[in-house]
Amino acid sequence: MSSILSTDIKFLPGVGPKRAELLQKELGIYSFGDLLYFYPYKHIDRSKIYKISEINEDLPYIQIVGRIVRFDESGVGRHKRLNAIFTDGSGSVELVWFKGITWMAKWLKPNVDYLVFGKASRFGSRFSIAHPEMEEYRVGQEKIMGALQPAYSTTEKLKSNRISSKTILGFQQSLQNIIAGKLDETLPPNIIDQHKLMTLPEAMRNIHFPQSIALLRKAEHRLKFEELFYIQLGILLRQSVRQTRVNGHVFGKVGEMFNRFYHEKLPFPLTEAQKRVIREIRKDMGSGKQMNRLLQGDVGSGKTVVALMSMLIAVDNGYQACIMAPTEILANQHYESIAALLEGLPISVGLLTGSTRRSERNNLHKSLEAGDLNILIGTHALLEDVVKFKNLGFTVIDEQQRFGVMQRAKLWEKNDDPPHILVMTATPIPRTLAMTLYGDLDVSVIDELPPGRKPVKTIHYTDLKRNVVFGKIREQIKAGRQVYVVYPLIKESEKMENLKDLQDGYESIVRAFPPPEYVTVVVHGQMKPEDKDFSMNLFVQGKAHIMVATTVIEVGVNVPNATVMVIESAERFGLSQLHQLRGRVGRGADESFCILMSQVKLSADSRKRLETMVSTNDGFEIAEVDLKLRGPGDIDGTMQSGSPIDLKLASLSADSQLLQYARNVAKDVLSVDPLLSLPQNTLLSKRLQELAQAKNDLSRIS
Repeated sequence: MSSILSTDIKFLPGVGPKRAELLQKELGIYSFGDLLYFYPYKHIDRSKIYKISEINEDLPYIQIVGRIVRFDESGVGRHKRLNAIFTDGSGSVELVWFKGITWMAKWLKPNVDYLVFGKASRFGSRFSIAHPEMEEYRVGQEKIMGALQPAYSTTEKLKSNRISSKTILGFQQSLQNIIAGKLDETLPPNIIDQHKLMTLPEAMRNIHFPQSIALLRKAEHRLKFEELFYIQLGILLRQSVRQTRVNGHVFGKVGEMFNRFYHEKLPFPLTEAQKRVIREIRKDMGSGKQMNRLLQGDVGSGKTVVALMSMLIAVDNGYQACIMAPTEILANQHYESIAALLEGLPISVGLLTGSTRRSERNNLHKSLEAGDLNILIGTHALLEDVVKFKNLGFTVIDEQQRFGVMQRAKLWEKNDDPPHILVMTATPIPRTLAMTLYGDLDVSVIDELPPGRKPVKTIHYTDLKRNVVFGKIREQIKAGRQVYVVYPLIKESEKMENLKDLQDGYESIVRAFPPPEYVTVVVHGQMKPEDKDFSMNLFVQGKAHIMVATTVIEVGVNVPNATVMVIESAERFGLSQLHQLRGRVGRGADESFCILMSQVKLSADSRKRLETMVSTNDGFEIAEVDLKLRGPGDIDGTMQSGSPIDLKLASLSADSQLLQYARNVAKDVLSVDPLLSLPQNTLLSKRLQELAQAKNDLSRIS
């Protein structure tokens, strides 16, 4: 990056130390470069001048030219306001100011032509514009100032210190004057020429001061491409480095344990999707390169069986395997199900969690180091330095989004040569997000449910239909089934009115389903672990009919007999969370129901979420809608490595085609130069380092 861009923002004319401090705290603008990359969030077309007679409420903004015929002050103290009647001959509007009244009253002059810009709102028979932008008008002025005026995000604190969007526009103008002819290009000439991109100086001029819509779109295209290109280049470079420099264990045979399990122990036939994924994993493990594969599949799609059969290939080749799960409940479930599946086979399986007794722990450590333990299942406890494998060859990380990068990397260090890695998730990830978060992993998808599994029927009811819901619950319990009722809050919050809470909900459930005929248990995150486990076990064993819970049950409870999931205040949950919760039912052969309860009045986004849940069980379709509604969110913590996703302009949902295009360009570069070591790629390598450094600049963390 040009050295001029690292200049402290306080040295920009018009800023100074006080304003610099505000810009740093409120907008994260520390340097000239930060300001340059602080893009407008929209551009307002200032080319058209309306007649007052043309104004209507559908217009987002209007621009008019005319004169003030009279003005007066009204009210006292805090309620004081300045009113002016403005006319252009075709009609009149009222201009209103609540702040800066004294200054405005002195500045306004009758019989002077003004250019007025703002949002018009109707009050009675007349339109009114509050705090309009105003300046004396000269004929042709709208052409001089440019048709498209950028608007910049500000905060209340900035506004109260007289730093508005217009102020930032002035800063941008000063900056453009300073950097003119001094801005270094950040993309190589061959990429700019080949893909017909604007140069960086042109793009920066036209993103902040576009002279036309066409030039603005070209500037956006260049800057979006660059953001996405460098993200993909960083991701694919790591993959390239791994494939070039890191060797993997070669599992050359499928042996006795795999075949015996497949022919003697498999409880149901594999789906075609499961078979396809196992073939993909086998190919990876025999390639001589370290496998790094992401396995996606909805709850109940059979990921655990695929993971187990992959681990058996490792065992057949004389290696150990492990599974790391995010919670003790999930680790226990994996242990119980895998131990049951392997019963009768000469394979030793161990469980290591925070609750494992010291004596058991010591025995596990010894048998693991001696190579007597074939498969170890556990939580974060697997990462402890005392946990030493004789020859770890295969690692499974379940619900990978719950583990940080450093935690996952620690498992790699458990062997001289890194083990093959399979990361699994039941949270469907949209294609564009997967390409960005896990673009250096190979991706497998189980997109088929095992035979006999029926899709969960999803129904949306408002609070007015609560009696109908209680009737459905009674019907299912009478048939010998169990029910979940999930709440967003443990107890009532003043900040969140109209939100159902678990405390009140439990009381109303017990009133409607009184003991001893009905047994209701409670599970939430503030309970003591032993109390929570006791309640969960009652439900798992079928001794409780209803479990009233918060989202702690989102991951890790498997009760095939549960056929109803009621989600209270469903409009307050994200789509992926609703989908995860729905996955808690429908695990047996019986028809299951997910009932979404909400208020009668809903926002457009809330309605869209609930309609999506009712219309489809496809997790990937749901994930795509979720990405469009919410954006990628805070995804840095789930990054496969330290590569930043710092999208200032591009959107993973709206710019999916451009993302794919940028990825292909990055692939082309690396196909010729896998490690970016050739002279023509020096700029690319340097820029990647700059971006990583900027991302990890801890001096900016307050």
